Amino acid sequence: MNATDWQLDPQLAADTHPVAHLPLSELRLMDDANHPWLILVPRVAGAVEWIDLDDAAQAGLTREIALASRALQAAFKPHKLNVAALGNVVSQLHVHVIARYRDDIAWPRPVWGSASAKPYTPETLVERVATLQRNLPA
Repeated sequence: MNATDWQLDPQLAADTHPVAHLPLSELRLMDDANHPWLILVPRVAGAVEWIDLDDAAQAGLTREIALASRALQAAFKPHKLNVAALGNVVSQLHVHVIARYRDDIAWPRPVWGSASAKPYTPETLVERVATLQRNLPA
């Protein structure tokens, strides 16, 4: 498994917007303005489960989850961060990092199936991506 054969799953490409190219993963913003919601997709061809990554990539993904979590925390001051790797709809390994608030549309339930996704307006999308990029280490 390597990055040269890697391609972003078409569903992830359709549902997200690019934020940053990290050492291991593509960091993407879920197109749902209901929640500040990042997706990390390791550039490892064929990876479906976390255990499909070698030890170094597992450690790298853990670091990148922390980086994404800190960016959301700094930018949006959530009450809670949800981190999950489900893959029930899209099998390509990807990790959700979601900022949650006690008054959000889904609280305290999981975000999946709680409400229809609310796509970002073009202006809000540009602002949200810029905010996230400012809160990532240089």
